[in-house]
Amino acid sequence: MIDDLVKEYVHGDLREMRKAMLWKLDGLGEYDIRRPLTVTGTNLLGLVKHLSTWEARYLGEVFDRPFPEPLPRWDDVGERGADLWVTEHEAREEIIGRYRRVWEHSDATIAALTLDSPGHVPWWPRTDVRLFNVLVHVLTETGRHVGHADILREQLDGSTGTSADYATPQHDAAFREAHHARIERAATAAAAAFGRGDAAPAQ
Repeated sequence: MIDDLVKEYVHGDLREMRKAMLWKLDGLGEYDIRRPLTVTGTNLLGLVKHLSTWEARYLGEVFDRPFPEPLPRWDDVGERGADLWVTEHEAREEIIGRYRRVWEHSDATIAALTLDSPGHVPWWPRTDVRLFNVLVHVLTETGRHVGHADILREQLDGSTGTSADYATPQHDAAFREAHHARIERAATAAAAAFGRGDAAPAQ
């Protein structure tokens, strides 16, 4: 009984995180969903591509239930990092559609197995796992990347939140600039007061 409750709770959170990830793309054009927004190239549509690839592996092949569409090999060095960005030939609808199909496949795996069902993760140090381990891992990774997406979207238009129902109210540019300046003043003052080897930027 408790296993069923745990599975439904974790699975429910995963469903919400998946939807939050796609919501981060709503209302944005092709350039903004693809362009690199960090020095390492992190981008919104690339995060969706990454999540679909790895969820398909974790809740597919790990339990001998492979996702029915081609995936790059996890140990192919030449493909490493290719799941984190989207080429000009890959359509938004293609990436999002695959992610939704991965959801369906993963949901079927979760429904069919018990939390103690065995699996095998060849890229982990301890390769023998249970569905519970993998489900928590996928939830954690999805939540982590939704957090990344939240920050990326904030850089683009200032919007944050986990869904349209819980979006943070938008403020005008003057409010945001004043709030930013207040935090910057506090950081500069702390650097001067506590002097831990870092220096505030020259004014």
